[in-house]
Amino acid sequence: MVVGALCIRNKKILMAKRNINPRKGLWTLPAGFMENAETLQDGALRETIEETGSKAKITMPYTMFSLPHINQVHMFYLAELLDDNFGPTIESSEVKLFSIKDILWDEIAFPTVEKTLKYYIEDLKKDNFIFREEDIKLW
Repeated sequence: MVVGALCIRNKKILMAKRNINPRKGLWTLPAGFMENAETLQDGALRETIEETGSKAKITMPYTMFSLPHINQVHMFYLAELLDDNFGPTIESSEVKLFSIKDILWDEIAFPTVEKTLKYYIEDLKKDNFIFREEDIKLW
């Protein structure tokens, strides 16, 4: 189980450039594997701190993707970034807030991150944020 957060501050999205494999050097939302004895939300918030050095507040579950071809489930929460205290960590070489127009689409690390970002943009236009669950099957 991979958990993460789409953190928003001043209408911008917090993203981290991966400093670890897989997909080192590409941009992602803060996310990673759950640890034993933690909840989904706790895992998402821990990963946000580990990858960006920042604290967030979960507002709602947002996307969940089943990836049976790699035996994983990816869950992202919509969250509010609590302050501007963020920056690179051991796991990220760069951390920044992106306006929607500045997202580096050709440098997104994972399909589930790209889908989550596209759903956010779609929902933002309607000002109606909904939870989505879907399967991504590659074979």
